[in-house]
Amino acid sequence: MRAGRVAAYAGLFVLGAVVGAAGALVQGGFFPAGLLLALLGAAGVFYGGARAVGTGAGAVAPAVGWLVAVMLLTATRPEGDFLFEAGPGSYGFLAGGMVVAVMCATLGRRPQPGGPAARLGK
Repeated sequence: MRAGRVAAYAGLFVLGAVVGAAGALVQGGFFPAGLLLALLGAAGVFYGGARAVGTGAGAVAPAVGWLVAVMLLTATRPEGDFLFEAGPGSYGFLAGGMVVAVMCATLGRRPQPGGPAARLGK
């Protein structure tokens, strides 16, 4: 792996963590619209990472950053403080973010334009 690709993955990891933390705050503050906004932001980072790098790993790097940030924010403190409440918005954000990450990582590549119009086996 070249240094540029490693730097791209590291940047996408950090960007995914930032989007995860921002989404955790937004989804609880403005429930229906905030949840949709948080999931759209996560989908944009995951899909954008896959398109920018050109591989499925480009979507996995921000997804791992998102997951790390969200898991750290779900933990309660000894004082009893927490960021995620037990409700449909929080569970929707957690499950929806994971589903969006898997979808973006497994999207098929588009065929290259201008390729031969031949069928296999001919």
